[in-house]
Amino acid sequence: MKIIKSTSKQLEKIYNRSAFRKTRVEEKVKKIIDDVRILGDEALLKYTKKFDGVKLMPRQIKVSEIEISGAYQNISPNFVSSLKVIIENVNRFYRKSIKKSWRIKVGDGVVLGENYAALERVGVYIPAGTAPLASTVYMTVLPAKIAGVKKIALITPPDKNGFINPHILVVANLLKVDEIYRVGGAQGIAALAYGTKTIAKVDKIVGPGNIYVSEAKRQVFGQVDIDMIAGPTELVIIANRFSNPRFIIADLSAQKEHAKGLAILITNSKSLALEVKSKLEGQDGFIILTKNLEQAVEISNKIAPEHLEILVQNPNRLLKGIRNAGAVFLGPYSPVAVGDYVAGPSHVLPTGGSARFFSGLSVSDFQKSNHIISYSRKALEKVKEPLENIAGIEGLDKHLDSVKVRF
Repeated sequence: MKIIKSTSKQLEKIYNRSAFRKTRVEEKVKKIIDDVRILGDEALLKYTKKFDGVKLMPRQIKVSEIEISGAYQNISPNFVSSLKVIIENVNRFYRKSIKKSWRIKVGDGVVLGENYAALERVGVYIPAGTAPLASTVYMTVLPAKIAGVKKIALITPPDKNGFINPHILVVANLLKVDEIYRVGGAQGIAALAYGTKTIAKVDKIVGPGNIYVSEAKRQVFGQVDIDMIAGPTELVIIANRFSNPRFIIADLSAQKEHAKGLAILITNSKSLALEVKSKLEGQDGFIILTKNLEQAVEISNKIAPEHLEILVQNPNRLLKGIRNAGAVFLGPYSPVAVGDYVAGPSHVLPTGGSARFFSGLSVSDFQKSNHIISYSRKALEKVKEPLENIAGIEGLDKHLDSVKVRF
């Protein structure tokens, strides 16, 4: 890891690391999306053979009940028992965050409010390239279920033999996912957005993926909603001389298990920086030396990391200054791994600095609201004059007439 000062120009590159579009990727993805939109299942089969090396028949796109049932024979019973504990943790967290409809009376004859409703149909993307992310199934599906989404379609790429990882199938089955399809990549995103003969289109697509999946989500946004455009995973650790270096080294090492993952330690302790550097020699990443912990918080906010660990004696004191982070882990016994798997909040989090304006996946991502406005005749009459003044300035005479005709 490389030690840099808080004044280093390298920091600007870190701040501005947001996922940029590569022209060649953009063009390839557009071609794939257009093919799926026009050719439907035929394009899905073509690209599954090209990218996954699997030749499928149209009827094989959807995973059968027999294959789902058979998946239970290929997993450990301990997996299911552990999963049930985790599911309860996730449910407990998200039940607290569901938004409810409300009404308020504003003077005589005026009622305002919002009606919240769940999305009808959601598509979930589960990566299965370098590792089958079974944990991402419950981290995406459970918030949607709690929100009340009626139909959930899950897509995930097949392995070289055309099968879906049994752990992914079992989690999806236990959570009562309605449909599972063996298709991935940009072609899978296109199928969810536009629909094919086999896969019905959805209202929103969620879940992480590689650069092609992320670019496809960007291109179909507007046709459907998306959660965010995710890039490589990130970890920032704020620590000082009282922090345990073994914990820091272990957490930074874990971060580098992810391809192109960003690992950063921010500290005001030179001795800690040197010790961590000596143990992680040859590993990519940065150690940023600051004057004090307040400056560390300021730099972290500019980085806006996906994961932020605060490993100081009183982490809550620094937490007050944190504005930009996908998830914040407080204290020495809250490693990112506990958030990735068991704590409860979703591990689908903003990356590439987008924590400045995006939040982690939540129940609200699967809800939408209608504004409710109700005026009596008397209430409308009271606002008639200011309404006419503003509408008159804008020159919208028919708007004025639509009020006047009521009196």
